[in-house]
Amino acid sequence: MNSMSSPLLAQRIRAHALRMVHAAKASHIASALSIADILAVLYEPEQGLRVRPDAPHWSGRDRFLLSKGHACVAVYAALAERGFFPVDELQTYGRDFARLMNHVSHQVPGVEFSTGSLGHALPFGVGKLLAARLRGETWRCVVLLSDGELNEGSNWEALMFAAHHGLDRLTVVVDANGLQSLTTTAATLDMGDLAAKFSAFGARVSDVDGHDHAALHAALFAPARGRPTVVIARTTKGKGVSFMENQVAWHYRSPNDAQLAQALGEIADARSRSENSVDGRRTLTDN
Repeated sequence: MNSMSSPLLAQRIRAHALRMVHAAKASHIASALSIADILAVLYEPEQGLRVRPDAPHWSGRDRFLLSKGHACVAVYAALAERGFFPVDELQTYGRDFARLMNHVSHQVPGVEFSTGSLGHALPFGVGKLLAARLRGETWRCVVLLSDGELNEGSNWEALMFAAHHGLDRLTVVVDANGLQSLTTTAATLDMGDLAAKFSAFGARVSDVDGHDHAALHAALFAPARGRPTVVIARTTKGKGVSFMENQVAWHYRSPNDAQLAQALGEIADARSRSENSVDGRRTLTDN
């Protein structure tokens, strides 16, 4: 892929995700839309994760793990745009015998670990990082969790272990959109003050707007300081599509033809406004 800004990449991820879920009559589109900006910052070619799309198993690569595996369409879209496999393959999502399965699969180039059952990716990533340190390797591992997934105790055990061993090449990102499955996270199991909890478990914590690319980049790529980093990314479920935003029903619904057209139109309009805003700032600067 040629150089692409992270905002443009985020818009392309959202558009691909919508088309994939619509064609497959699948679900979890709102969960994918909420993490598009996080993924765009991570996979931005110039300043993102150290990866080689033409050599996905390069030993020095940074590792990204999607623990909320149901949001796989966003990851598949990011990887395709980054050049791990042809963009046209996104059209096979959810079809019989396709490698683009309905939960993220390690059969796909660029995917490190298959997930679906929640609470598994962080323990896996922590173990891999400890092994890497014993071998003298210096790659980073970023694990993206959902806020509802924090109900799983395995995450807290893994974080406590990581802090004990000083695994400062670990970055945990929480997609904190406040909704899970059937209702709000607070109504399901109120986790209280997440920043205080993560700090108590030994992490260095940043709390940022999960759609602000500059803030995300600063938090995600801050220098390692002897302990794991947790980035609480405050996001909007269904971000970018007005009728999906903050609507728990879109955890499982699939857009029909009319809804797809409206959603794609809104994303295109947002991109146009963003580009005009940038052009305007450049004009003022040039003058």
